[in-house]
Amino acid sequence: MKQSMYPLAVLIGGACFGVLSTFVKLAYGEGFELAEVSGSQFLAGTLLIWLIFLFTKKQKISFKRFSFLVLCGVPTGLTGIFYYQSLQSLNASLAIIFLFQFVWIGTAIEFIIDRKKPGMKKLRAILLLLIGSFLATGILSQGFNDFSLVGAGWGMLAALSFSIFAYISSTVGKEVPPIQRSAVFAIGGLLITFVIFPPVFLADAATVTALLPYGLFLGLFGVTLPPLLFAIGMPHVGAGLGTILTSSELPVALLMSVLVLQEELVPLQWLGVCIIILGIIYGNVAHKTKKDHDLIQSSKAS
Repeated sequence: MKQSMYPLAVLIGGACFGVLSTFVKLAYGEGFELAEVSGSQFLAGTLLIWLIFLFTKKQKISFKRFSFLVLCGVPTGLTGIFYYQSLQSLNASLAIIFLFQFVWIGTAIEFIIDRKKPGMKKLRAILLLLIGSFLATGILSQGFNDFSLVGAGWGMLAALSFSIFAYISSTVGKEVPPIQRSAVFAIGGLLITFVIFPPVFLADAATVTALLPYGLFLGLFGVTLPPLLFAIGMPHVGAGLGTILTSSELPVALLMSVLVLQEELVPLQWLGVCIIILGIIYGNVAHKTKKDHDLIQSSKAS
């Protein structure tokens, strides 16, 4: 695979997460609860990724390794639960802003664990993304009318768990084929979801039937595609750049909230979206420039 495809895979994976908030809001509007939405998403998503896995290359792994990879998938389930909890008290365009704080949290985790100090270009990219996200909240023009401290807290927890999973995707199980690794991760997300919210909704056939369209959609874009795309791209781009690239979810989420939920965005918010896109481009270009420089220095040394 061409090197340019790895950042693209992460970018698309982030964009997939961007469509979730809108359809979770629609599901809430239909009267479904958090337990039903989260449970149906992870059940459907896990079944989909395992169905794909059955027709792909497999690698034998020990039970101990399998169990460890399942545990590494737990943050995916927690991210969904925390994020969907925040959507119960925040509108979709505001909830995504708090989840978006994974941009700097991911870089902080990389620094704490790997002692990998971010360069000035990466810090500039993060600054652009944070400025853009602040403008995109609409707080400057609309105030705190739709703000909920509880919702913000759930959103920040979602950002933390998402950052942890992004780091795991870039470091753990790189020897395992991406689809197999994603399938095992999905089990971890499913198990933690069912531990927190026992799937009692499965006993009601009418509820299952009504939930099916939401479960399939959310499962595909929240459980199947993003972990797979991250498993492909994250080991090559790293958690730091990876969290910058996954910022694509915010513009997508805001656009979906406008097109589907008819949430109104003022010009200042659109300016924030443009700055976010600029930050993503700058971060990727800065990473490529550094990589090319390192290759040149390496060739000179040899």
